[in-house]
Amino acid sequence: MTLSENLFENLRLELRRGCLTLAVLKQLRQEHYGYTLRKSLAAHGLEIDESTLYPLLRRLETQGLLVSEWREEEKRNKRFYRLAADGEQILGKLLDEWKSLNDSIERIQ
Repeated sequence: MTLSENLFENLRLELRRGCLTLAVLKQLRQEHYGYTLRKSLAAHGLEIDESTLYPLLRRLETQGLLVSEWREEEKRNKRFYRLAADGEQILGKLLDEWKSLNDSIERIQ
């Protein structure tokens, strides 16, 4: 991989990391467990590996933005996640910031 390809890949991953956090918060306005969350994000064009998703979910829960609960479904225990009240507030602010940044970038010529 050339230096410019490596640089692009690092910058792309940095940009994607923030976008995935926003997408996960937005998607968890409706309850999901990990597998259905991954499938739903993928259906919207955002592929995310399990090795990225589950640490992200744990971090967001530790930060108080998500709540989770273990339940049995189809004879298997599954951990269901949803947005916490603080997560709803933060999501609204992040979406406003995202829109503002996007609008500003679009105006730059």
